[in-house]
Amino acid sequence: MGRTILGVIAALATMFVVIIAIEAIGHTLYPPPAGLNPMLADDMARIMSAMPSAAKAIVLVAWVVGAFTGGWVAAKIARQHPRIAAVIVAAMVVAGVIGMILQMPGHPLWMSGLGLLLPVPVALFAAKLASRRVVTSSV
Repeated sequence: MGRTILGVIAALATMFVVIIAIEAIGHTLYPPPAGLNPMLADDMARIMSAMPSAAKAIVLVAWVVGAFTGGWVAAKIARQHPRIAAVIVAAMVVAGVIGMILQMPGHPLWMSGLGLLLPVPVALFAAKLASRRVVTSSV
């Protein structure tokens, strides 16, 4: 149980760093319009409407890659409960997506839908990869 908790904590930190890093790359490639404050709902609506689809896709990629790496780290550390640990991390990504959707108006349906649907299966796939045992044959 201790390794599962440790795995989830380490995975949440990893997931957070990965998402922030990928979103930072996206902001570098597609900076928001000057003079708008993303902390204000009205300005955020204008930022979202001005964002090209590629910039929104980078945010979605950040969520998915964050769920994958977090799920992998969780499963690798939490050997007895790898799927549960990975799903906890994915659930946190989904909670973050829900928070972003509610906090920042203007997310397109495809972005919101995929952001809600993809993290859990991606994290479970990562857990499966992390849990694989290498079998060596002696010849």
